[in-house]
Amino acid sequence: MIEAYITNLGKYVEGELRGERLSFPTTKEEVQALLSRIDVDGVRYEELFITDYDHNLAGIQNLGEYESIDELNYLASLLEDMDKWDLEKFEAAAVYGDHSESVQDLINLAQNLECYEYYPGVESYDGLGRYLIDELGYEEIPEQLEKYFDYESYAEAYVINEGGEFLESGFVFRNSVGFQEHYSGRDDLPDEHRIFAFPASEPQKECKPSIQKTIQALNKQIAQVQRDTPTLGRSQPVHGDR
Repeated sequence: MIEAYITNLGKYVEGELRGERLSFPTTKEEVQALLSRIDVDGVRYEELFITDYDHNLAGIQNLGEYESIDELNYLASLLEDMDKWDLEKFEAAAVYGDHSESVQDLINLAQNLECYEYYPGVESYDGLGRYLIDELGYEEIPEQLEKYFDYESYAEAYVINEGGEFLESGFVFRNSVGFQEHYSGRDDLPDEHRIFAFPASEPQKECKPSIQKTIQALNKQIAQVQRDTPTLGRSQPVHGDR
């Protein structure tokens, strides 16, 4: 649905391009694996940015370099769950320009499709007039008067009252249903979409207790020998791996 090229910012500043493509929606495990491969470990390298996007969604043009991985995942999941008709309406509304300036806007747009009317394939006033009357039944035109009816003028008056825009894919406009902001920021992000996480750090290797005890006993013996024979060269204590 959406691909983003995730890049290690620290390496980029150092003159090295380290990055990979990540397909959304995704999982926490896939994010961690990718970050591990590009050396974003949360310790030495913590920052990343997005150098490129790849998608075939009309109207989505304002995705930035520092978008939230979690929010991109949420948006992609909403779009993936849509049927073909709703996805076409979403794209038309995004091209129309309502609520398409940010990922937050697009998330809200995806949850407010009932606020839009979309007539696919309608590309002219004449076509709009015929769609409103012949397909939607806005007016009843007697058959003997159909060839005299001015569909174009009828549609022009309709657009003056209702607004809307002709797109390459059809005609779209806002209806009277109120737009509701369901998503206002990361506090509204569902838990299942909080997927960003640095790679899990490997546990540090420790000496086994029996080895540590053996080393401690040897050091005590060496210290005792040094006290008993002060004139001899002192032996160095044995140190365990740390």
